[in-house]
Amino acid sequence: MTSATATPLTTPDPASLEALVAFIERHPRLAVLSGAGISTASGIPDYRDAAGEWKRSPPMQHRQFMGSHAARQRYWARALVGFRTLGEARPNAAHRALARLEAQGVVNGVITQNVDGLHQRAGSRRVIDLHGRADRVRCMGCGARRMRHALHAELEALNPRWARQEAGAAPDGDADLEADFSAFRVPACTRCGDGIWKPDVVFFGDSVPSGVVTRAFALLEASDALLVVGSSLMVYSGFRFARAAARDGKPIACLNLGRTRADDLFALKVAAPLEASLDALAERLAPGLSRRPA
Repeated sequence: MTSATATPLTTPDPASLEALVAFIERHPRLAVLSGAGISTASGIPDYRDAAGEWKRSPPMQHRQFMGSHAARQRYWARALVGFRTLGEARPNAAHRALARLEAQGVVNGVITQNVDGLHQRAGSRRVIDLHGRADRVRCMGCGARRMRHALHAELEALNPRWARQEAGAAPDGDADLEADFSAFRVPACTRCGDGIWKPDVVFFGDSVPSGVVTRAFALLEASDALLVVGSSLMVYSGFRFARAAARDGKPIACLNLGRTRADDLFALKVAAPLEASLDALAERLAPGLSRRPA
């Protein structure tokens, strides 16, 4: 497990830092859109490479999960092993820097494509979890919710052999594990009797709840500009906000190592390490008074 506090912060390119500072000085109330790249320094793997291509097989599809008991067996068996990485992850310097920038009145709020909850744990207060939260589960029959660790405890009791498995970590609490999952026992919801427990996240092929999308657009509307951090924007659920900002004449800056789907929309793109860049940015802006009224 990579420790966020032990991750060395390489010095960002001075010209890149100056460009980001100048962008914020011109547009002091930022909406931030974050992706998987901001959490890799916390030990959570991402899906795509610098070219925006898949590093591994695409993740679980909503229709597949809901329509196949075997798919759910495979998902929950792997999650019992892989979720340890997500559960043990800690915010890194990039998460903490965005929280500081929010406290300084620079960041108006964060729209995150991540499901790890690390922005909140770093101290960010206005966070919109576009794809939900992986630490909760929901019954797809009756809508009951519970904390994921409680379901995992039940899964471990039903499948003690699997609790001792070891495998490499994969994105979003998955594990690089292949085996015969046919004997893995998956409990149904006890409230309604036969409901399917699903992580309270948006799987591929599912839709982001309309209320969440509305809140995200409201944040963008109330901001001067958009800052994209650690996202290739290959998924439409995030790309739509860059497209909307461009349509409405709101400047977009991007801090990301690699190609994105919105490269032609950016007023500024900085290819630099996220932790060092955001940490230095927060330091540069720290002496100023808050830009937001008390």
